[in-house]
Amino acid sequence: MLAVGSAAAPLLSACGGSGGAAGKGMAGTTLTVATVSNSQMEDMQSLAGHFTEKTGIRVNFLFLPENDLRQRVTQDVAMNAGNFDIVTIGSYDTPFWGRYQWLEPLDPLFSQMSRSERERYDLEDLLKPIRTILSHKDQLFALPFYAESSMLFYRKDLLEQANLKMPERPKWDQVRGFAEKLDNPEGDVHGIILRGLPGWGANMAPFDTFINTYGGRWYNLDWEPQLTSPEVKEAIRAYSTLARSYGQPGITSDNFPECENSFTSGSGAIWYDATSAAGYLSDPETSKVADKVGFAYGPTAVTPHGAHWLWSWALGIEFSSRKKDAAFEFLKWATSKEYINLVGRELGWVRVPPGTRRSTYENTKYKENPWAEIEIKSIEDADPERPTRDPVPYTGIQYIGIPEFQQLGDEVGRMLAGVLAGQMSIDDMAGQAQQAALEVARQGEYLKT
Repeated sequence: MLAVGSAAAPLLSACGGSGGAAGKGMAGTTLTVATVSNSQMEDMQSLAGHFTEKTGIRVNFLFLPENDLRQRVTQDVAMNAGNFDIVTIGSYDTPFWGRYQWLEPLDPLFSQMSRSERERYDLEDLLKPIRTILSHKDQLFALPFYAESSMLFYRKDLLEQANLKMPERPKWDQVRGFAEKLDNPEGDVHGIILRGLPGWGANMAPFDTFINTYGGRWYNLDWEPQLTSPEVKEAIRAYSTLARSYGQPGITSDNFPECENSFTSGSGAIWYDATSAAGYLSDPETSKVADKVGFAYGPTAVTPHGAHWLWSWALGIEFSSRKKDAAFEFLKWATSKEYINLVGRELGWVRVPPGTRRSTYENTKYKENPWAEIEIKSIEDADPERPTRDPVPYTGIQYIGIPEFQQLGDEVGRMLAGVLAGQMSIDDMAGQAQQAALEVARQGEYLKT
């Protein structure tokens, strides 16, 4: 969901010595990891030498933008080429890839571990909501590298100067009022930063939470589209008003990385996005406003259902890999308590991959982070099984758990960008989105009437 990175980077080889092999004859093995290029994944690449020293297994990384990653890996799987051993995969894709047998099921691999190895890894320590969204038919197909919900970030100094106080659990009407008062384009400070780049994992991620919390839904229980409802139109109106009146210029070109850069440079008073950004915003090495950031829960409107999302970037073993045992060793290492402690020790606790393990939130060093409690409660409270006020036939909060949503979400995301750019009316967007959703329901044979 977090569309990250810009240009594809070349294969990067993790440095490190050749310590004792973990397992039978794996020393000297070289794995290839295909992954998205974001700060957490780059940290993993920088620390992979520790894994090599421990196991003798070397690791190459291929960093790609999210859409390119999906395309390259899908082609590799379809051709049974085995060019990638480990792939970074999101929680939307994982159940489908498991169903299609594109990923190696992990439960059998865990069952082959010794009792002491299983206890050391502690699979039950992984947060249950995250294990669930990375499974298909109760079979685990990927291990979470980090996970997230959504959160509101704000500049404490700017609110104090304006005699404003952000509630811990704000309403969108309150946020709009704050954005209006804090908007200062002449001073290069925009009232709010939001995603506007078209895409199901780009502008549609935050916008879907608007649909949910304003009481809307994509379909009713009979798979009849509901995108022309007053609730969905109000969600469009609320998002577009914030973006057009108080948002950053060029918003339709901005996804997560651009929004993050705008906020860390001091160009935004408020930003609504992923909890995983909290550490980056609070690190003086990466943020000019590190000591000025406040944190609040994702805002709500008429219902708390679906007001904050649930997502994980996870690691899976490509089914066509010829090095599955070695790949499993890396998966265990990169998602372990040991790795989290390594990041905390080497890079700092603001850089720890969030949202995966209960023990992370019991660690006093991580608990010192001011966003930690909001983060874990948002993740635990997010319910993909009941994402909306009214019943729906699908699961997922910032996406619909059907294969067709990737295309549908992209299409509706382009319509939303048209509204943000002033090229389409709210009614036109709602009507066209309704028709697109109807075609999906018909072609996918979901429609019951």
